Amino acid sequence: MKKSVFIGAVCALSSTAVHAQATNVEDTQDIERVSIVGASTNLSVTAEDIEQFQANDLADIFRESPSVSVGGSVGVAQKIFVRGLEDAYLNITVDGAQQTSTLFHHIGRVTLDPDLLKQIDVQAGAGEATSGPGAIGGAIRFKTKDASDLLRDDERFGGRVKASYFSNDGTRYSGSVYGKLNEDWGVLGYYSTSDRDNMEDGDGNEIYGTAADQDLLFVKASGNLSENQYASLSYEKRDEEGEFSARPNWVVLEGAALYPSEAERDTLVANYRLDYSAMVYLEATAYNTSSSFRGGRFDWLANIDTYGFDIRNTSETTNHVFTYGVDYRNDEVESGPAEGAVENAEEGSVLGVYAQAHSAINPELTLSYGVRFDDYDFQQDILLDEYYGDPVTDEPSGLNDSEVSMNVGLTYQLSKAWKLALGYAEAARGKEIGDGFTIDEYLYDGSDVPVVGNNVVPETVANIEGAIEYQADDLHARFTVFESTIDDVIFSGFEGDSVYNNIGDLESSGFEFDIAYALGDANIFFGYSSVDTELSPRADLYNVEYDTIDLNGYEFVGLGNSRGDTWVLGVDYDINTDLNVGINITRVNSLTIETLHQALQNGWTDSLYDLNKPSYTTVDVYGQWFVSNNFKVNLAVTNLFDEAYIDHSSVGDYSEVFGSVIGPKEAGRDIRVSVSYDF
Repeated sequence: MKKSVFIGAVCALSSTAVHAQATNVEDTQDIERVSIVGASTNLSVTAEDIEQFQANDLADIFRESPSVSVGGSVGVAQKIFVRGLEDAYLNITVDGAQQTSTLFHHIGRVTLDPDLLKQIDVQAGAGEATSGPGAIGGAIRFKTKDASDLLRDDERFGGRVKASYFSNDGTRYSGSVYGKLNEDWGVLGYYSTSDRDNMEDGDGNEIYGTAADQDLLFVKASGNLSENQYASLSYEKRDEEGEFSARPNWVVLEGAALYPSEAERDTLVANYRLDYSAMVYLEATAYNTSSSFRGGRFDWLANIDTYGFDIRNTSETTNHVFTYGVDYRNDEVESGPAEGAVENAEEGSVLGVYAQAHSAINPELTLSYGVRFDDYDFQQDILLDEYYGDPVTDEPSGLNDSEVSMNVGLTYQLSKAWKLALGYAEAARGKEIGDGFTIDEYLYDGSDVPVVGNNVVPETVANIEGAIEYQADDLHARFTVFESTIDDVIFSGFEGDSVYNNIGDLESSGFEFDIAYALGDANIFFGYSSVDTELSPRADLYNVEYDTIDLNGYEFVGLGNSRGDTWVLGVDYDINTDLNVGINITRVNSLTIETLHQALQNGWTDSLYDLNKPSYTTVDVYGQWFVSNNFKVNLAVTNLFDEAYIDHSSVGDYSEVFGSVIGPKEAGRDIRVSVSYDF
């Protein structure tokens, strides 16, 4: 429910560094068990929130948040943006398994089945040392369900079948079985299949290239190894097929070519927890993800393989909590013609060592402080010229960098109702593997060519934020200001073709306001976000000096996108214990930014272009009816009034300059009906 979206965001997003121990609990109650640094704009989305909207994709999951947006109406092309920064800047995990890199910069890198999710926690901006490597824009943690989440107290076995219909335009069917193998262990098996035809926008026009078939299999075993040990093992296999354009995040003009494409992902995750004492609370995660995308004009195939682990321990004393650990991740990417030999390959890894502490200085003041060391290694193993097949450089290029990041924050209880939070956090990210379709981008190496790549340094960020929060009775409000500056942004394509450079500094700054109020059986939520995302280019980057450049999703793909001020208003009402209804209204203000700086320098256009992003308002309504204990019906209508618009987080409309460069419009009205039966 909307109240949980905000209040849960502030109160329930617990850092793994500040868990509740089963032992010596009475000795550690003085410490507030929530993240401090980076927590001012935290957001939590629950399974209940997802189900109310009958979420079908990433955009539905974050529909109620003014701070998180999703661009690209085509499911395979959707990208998450937090404070205007693209998800490549975020540390995204599913049950602790990091989701890294991109197969193709015109598609997204996060694909999930909303029905599987138990909770999503979002940390906006760099935060605590436990956030993981490369979290310079924040972190998103997806947590999946297990058997215990679905079994009722008196059940040993159960199942659910669910059928969903989307008027715009498709169906989805899913089934799950879950049960206890014994008193300690449970197993969940889940399968879903969906069939989507091309959607229509708010004007009733067909959005070509949006049809797709998706299949997902998920199996998870979890339980207690002993009284104080827990373990889980999960496997997920996802497959999506469709006919997409050469650039799925651009509009597909009528009659334009579409190409058979397929995206696959296999993820294996193992989790372990030992709750031994106040000094030993051990958590370990190991994972492997293999993903691929085949398609495009040249029937190209890209594969990414990622494996890694995170091992951490938490120790508690009367007034202090310490979490310390090590994490490691290795990424490998290969690409080439689907029916030919591998032409390009890169490998990257990062080893991190971290420590985070929380200390209760007195009953009103809690202090957080932490440090993180990351060592990045990047190698271009194979790099062949796109047309002639010859090596681009005499020998493969590589970089090795390490950085130390620190954070400090505090919360101070001004009174029973008022609380102040301040935080400063650093984070770093070295050069990582590129996306599979364009890893012909390279680092210069050798004395006979310009030394550019050898000078590339890691991106580092300094994030400062402050918040004041009020909570009393049924009213909860929060106001947050922030400024995040990423130094030495790594990007390609400026000094010559396909060369990586540090192109300048990127600043994301703004403020957010949220308020939640419980009025009887109604929960009212209001949120507002205003963010400026600008690049301060390096002095010699352009022929003309520019102080700042607003980011756009066309020229700065992979970095970020500018968005108008966003308002969200929602009301959720419980008619009785079996029936609830709600409405959600989102308003995005118009925005005009100056763009095409690189196109002007390259001579593709003779002037800069004022990109206008018109305002739009969408209204969504939904209802949920528990017909019986086992039978439930959901009804949702998204984009009730058929608003025709391009989401500000998608590629903008450049058709006046480049006829085909325009983002796809979002889907028009979609009536969604689902029925589910538990047995």
